[in-house]
Amino acid sequence: MGNCCSDVAGGQTAVGGTNSTDAANASNEAVDAFFKSRGYNGLYSQIELSLSATDLRDRDVLSKSDPMAVLYIKGSDGSLRELGRTEVVLNSLCPKWINKFTVTYQFEMVQNLVLRVYDVDTQFHGMDVKAIKLEEQQLLGEATCTLSEIATKLYRTITVDLAREEVSAPGHTRKCGQLTVYAEESVASKTTVELILRCSDLESKDLFSKSDPFLVISKATEHGILVPICKTEALENDHEPTWKPIFLSIQQVGSKDSPLLIECFDFNSNGKHALLGKVQKSLADLERLHSTGAVENLFIPTSVGQNHQRKDLKSQLIVDKYSENIKHTFLDYLAGGYELNFMVAIDFTASNGNPRLPDSLHYIDPSGRPNAYQRAILEVGGVLQFYDYDKKFPAWGFGARPIDGPVSHCFNLNGSSTYCEVDGIHGIMTAYASALPNVSLAGPTLFGHVVMQAAQIASGSVARNERKYFVLLIITDGVITDLQETKDAFVMASDLPLSILIVGVGGADFKEMEILDADKGERLESSSGRVASRDIVQFVPFRDAQNGEGSVVQSLLAELPTQFLTYVRARDVVASIFVMDCEPLSYVYAHLVTNEKAELRKAALNKVPEQIILSEVRKMVQEMQSLNKKLEDTEAAIEDYFKPIDKEAEMIMKAQLEGEEKTMREMVATMQRQALLEKAEAEADAQALANSKNAKADQEVEEAEPEPERVDKRSGMR
Repeated sequence: MGNCCSDVAGGQTAVGGTNSTDAANASNEAVDAFFKSRGYNGLYSQIELSLSATDLRDRDVLSKSDPMAVLYIKGSDGSLRELGRTEVVLNSLCPKWINKFTVTYQFEMVQNLVLRVYDVDTQFHGMDVKAIKLEEQQLLGEATCTLSEIATKLYRTITVDLAREEVSAPGHTRKCGQLTVYAEESVASKTTVELILRCSDLESKDLFSKSDPFLVISKATEHGILVPICKTEALENDHEPTWKPIFLSIQQVGSKDSPLLIECFDFNSNGKHALLGKVQKSLADLERLHSTGAVENLFIPTSVGQNHQRKDLKSQLIVDKYSENIKHTFLDYLAGGYELNFMVAIDFTASNGNPRLPDSLHYIDPSGRPNAYQRAILEVGGVLQFYDYDKKFPAWGFGARPIDGPVSHCFNLNGSSTYCEVDGIHGIMTAYASALPNVSLAGPTLFGHVVMQAAQIASGSVARNERKYFVLLIITDGVITDLQETKDAFVMASDLPLSILIVGVGGADFKEMEILDADKGERLESSSGRVASRDIVQFVPFRDAQNGEGSVVQSLLAELPTQFLTYVRARDVVASIFVMDCEPLSYVYAHLVTNEKAELRKAALNKVPEQIILSEVRKMVQEMQSLNKKLEDTEAAIEDYFKPIDKEAEMIMKAQLEGEEKTMREMVATMQRQALLEKAEAEADAQALANSKNAKADQEVEEAEPEPERVDKRSGMR
C-alpha cells in the first residue's frame, strides 16, 4: 500500500471527505489527478442543456420544416467537436426538443458552443439521428454562445438569434429564427452523502498492541483503475473502531450505483500499512445496510496458483449512519445573484526593462502580438468577464513614478485621480498601453498597497450587503520586497469576499510567491500571529504555461470556485433555496422542460436539507414576531399620545352638549310661550269676529222689520 493515501508521509489524519462544508467540490489530490488526466482541471459539474426554437424558416413546399438541432463545442484552434443531436420534430417551425445534451461545465475555461438547426429530409425520418448525414440536410440556421453565459443568466436561460449565410450574397447573413437554451445542473453535482462507519472484531497485526485501523475508500474507473476518494483518521489500539463522519459528493463517486472499494488498514509509521480486510459496495448498498441494520463481512484476497480467491473474515463493517443532503453549488450561488468582480494590478517596476526595447516584458509589439502582461489580462479576464455584470473593472499599476511625481505603489491605470474603473477587457488593455509612456518604471515591488485597496472595495461591498465576490489579478515580474507586509494584508483579506491570483512573468525566482500560495496546507500567518481563515491566493509562473504545461488560466483559476464556496459556506450564505423558490418554473418548464423533468425538479426541492428549511422558517417566524411587536408598540404609543387629547375632546364635547341642551330648553320654552300668545290672540280675534258678526246680524234683522202704521188722531187718516 505504501503511503499513497497519506496526506503526509506516515500521516494518521483523514484526507478528503472529512468536512461537510467542503464535500461538494472538495479538493482531493488523487481524484483531481484522475480528472486532470481526462482534461478537467478545476470545477467540473454536469450541466444538462434543453433546446427550443421559434420562427424557423419553412424550407418545405407542401409542409413545414422537420428540424433537428446539433450541438458542437469549439476548440481553441477553431475546430468543432460534435457533442450530440436532438430528435427530429416533424412539421414544426417552433420545436421543443425532448433530447437533452449533457456537458461538463468547467469554470476555468471559456467553452464556446455552436448550435446548428437542420431541416431533415423525409427519407431520413425514422432513422437513428446519429446516422443522418448532415451534409445532405438543409441548414436552417446557426447560433453561438458560451456555457458561462448560460450559467450566469437569469434562470440559466439564454435566447440567441439563428443566422444563415445568404447563398446569393456571400458574407451576408440573414436571421432565421431564435434558439433558446436552458441549462440545469445535475442533482448528482449537489448531493452529498454522510456516512458513519465502524468495524468489529478486527484482527491484530501488531505483536504487543492492537491494530491502528483506518479506512480508504476508492472508486473504480471504467477501465478498472482504482482512484482513492478519501481516507479516515487512524484510531490507535482499537479493534472496534468508529470513525468520524465521512462526507462524499455523488459526483466524486460517479453515481449511487458505482462500485466502491472500502479497505481497512493497520497504520504503520513507515508507510507500509497492513491490510486488515476490505469490501466492495456501492453507496446504494451502504444505504441498504444502514436501513436494514445488516452487516458485511470483510475479506482478504488469496491466490492459489493461477486462481484468485477470497477469504472471508469474521471482521465486519457496519454502517451506523447514511444520509443524503443537497448542497448549494458554485452555480447555485451564481444563479442566486452572486457575481465575480474582476480587478487587476500590473507591475511597473524597472526590472521589466525599457518598454521601448523588444526585450522588455512591457514591449508593445507593433505586429499586435501580445506581451506576457497582455496575454495574462486577456486570458484571465476573458474567463472572468462573464461573471461580472457591469464589466467595469478596477485597474491599478504599482512600482512606477508618474510624471513629476514620487514612486507610487498603487495608482489608477486610467490616469484618473478620482476613479479606478475601466470599461471591459478592452478598457484594461487601452489603459495599460496608455500608461506605459506616461510613467517611469521604478521600484521596489510591493503588493501591500494594491491588496489593501482591493480589500477596501470588498469590505465596502460587505457593508452594503451586496452579493459580490472579488478577484484580484496581480501580474508581476519579480520577487516582492514586502513579504511580511503582504502576508499581513493577505491574512486580513482572508475574512473578506476576495481571492488573489498572481501571475509571475519573466525568468525571476518565484519561490517566495509559492510561500504565499498555501497549496501545501500551511496557512499564512501575520506578524501578530494571526492565521488566515482560509486560502485566498493562487500563484502560477507564466513560463510554465509557455513551456507546454497547460493553460495559465486553467492553472490559475482552478481553486477559485472552492475558495468562493469556502467563504460563503463558512458564513451560512444560502443560495439555491431562494433560486428554487423564486424561479418561475411554470414559465421555464412550459417552454423548455417536460413534465417528467418538472417532477425531477420537485424531487430535488424535496431533498433540500431539513435544517435549511427549518432555519428559514425560524427566521421568518422571528421576523414576523418582531414585526408584530413593533406594531403593538406603535399602537400603544399612538394610544398614549391620544389619551390626553381624547380626554380634552370629551370635556369639550360635554360642554358643547350641555350648552346646546340649555339653549334647546330655552328655545322650547320660548316657542311654548309664543304658541300660547298666538293662541290667545287667535281666540281674541275669533271672539271679536264673532261679536262683529252678531252685531251685524242684529242690525240686519232690525232693518228688515216693517214700521208700525201711524193714525192721525186729528184727521183720522192713516
